[in-house]
Amino acid sequence: MPTFAPVDEQLTYIKKGSSEIIRQSELRSKLEKSLASGKPLRVKAGFDPTAPDLHLGHTVLLRKLKHFQDLGHTVIFLIGDFTGMIGDPTGRSATRPSLTAEELMKNAKTYMAQVYKILSPRTTEVRFNSEWFDKLKSADWIKLAAKTTVSQMLEREEFHKRFHDEKPIALHELLYPLVQGYDSVMLKADVELGGTDQKFNLLVGRELQRSYGQDSQVVLTMPILEGLDGVQKMSKSYGNAIGIKEAPLEMYGKLMSVSDEMMWRYYELLTDVQIAEIEKMKRESHPMQAKKDLAARIVKDFHSAEAAAKAAEDWAKQFQKDEVPENVEEVSVNSADISGGDPLEIRLDRLLVHCGLADSVTDAVRKLRQGSVRVEDIVRNHHTYKLNKLPVRLPIRVGKRVKIAVIQGHPN
Repeated sequence: MPTFAPVDEQLTYIKKGSSEIIRQSELRSKLEKSLASGKPLRVKAGFDPTAPDLHLGHTVLLRKLKHFQDLGHTVIFLIGDFTGMIGDPTGRSATRPSLTAEELMKNAKTYMAQVYKILSPRTTEVRFNSEWFDKLKSADWIKLAAKTTVSQMLEREEFHKRFHDEKPIALHELLYPLVQGYDSVMLKADVELGGTDQKFNLLVGRELQRSYGQDSQVVLTMPILEGLDGVQKMSKSYGNAIGIKEAPLEMYGKLMSVSDEMMWRYYELLTDVQIAEIEKMKRESHPMQAKKDLAARIVKDFHSAEAAAKAAEDWAKQFQKDEVPENVEEVSVNSADISGGDPLEIRLDRLLVHCGLADSVTDAVRKLRQGSVRVEDIVRNHHTYKLNKLPVRLPIRVGKRVKIAVIQGHPN
């Protein structure tokens, strides 16, 4: 029989990084019953294998599943080989093209090789939803479809917008939330995880479980992780993703390029570090060292401790060649002239102009977007930059041109 931590301690760990829990009182009740009975909760997350490789954005849900595993609960990694043939309409302004069963199974096999880099095989239940959907008869589908109405489905944002814009909505797309919800019925899920964009589907699962005489699952949504640009969601199509099969040095280098602000979000969503420890690091750690630690943690998760150490060493060697020259020009800048609002936040686009490294703010923004600007040996893509203190000496490199910005505090 597993040994469970106190309920409040479990809740703190479960809530880390989460967007919404529906309902938290129900989750507490389920955890209390689990603690009293010694029976672990059944925690489900579904993944449609519509692409062969996972990136770090996909692992946000996997990481939260792992947190439940750390607490002694059973996680269900559901591969939607049946739902993948429908195509999830979430976030889609047009009908998604269907994949063949062969394509889906090929992708599913690559998923299995990747998810165990985070999840423990011992307490992971892997299921395919074709197990039960292949057995449904025509009458069963009619009974399932009778559980909801067309008007309820059109409340979904994507469907509502497409209906309003007179864009086609295929009938099979309307079935997707029902199919996902029926998965929860068949798996008797206590908790289901999903991205914030999945909330409608997850709530349908709650309703279906009730209609089938089961206790409703708790819905826990996780944020959509931003990519390396810090703006759009992580996606290979946006060119801002970090694949979990990428080489250690490539993964390490990409993580070192994220902004200081985004670094803390990655700590929260992509690591097991507790919130209290993250807050302590924010107060006490230098951002550069914290970022190195983050990169090493994530490379270790998907490769090994040795690979992470080697990537850190190789990355350092790579940038030792670009050390700041001894006789580099220093430019004195008052922080008031480049302020981003917060006393310790500056505008890099304005700083580049003050230092003579850009002809104008527009030119500076272009250089930032191109990834041509390095501050403290890290590529910076955003026009704002958070300082640790004032005054400060800040090495800035644009191409082969290097300046030291000596930034003074606001005048009294």
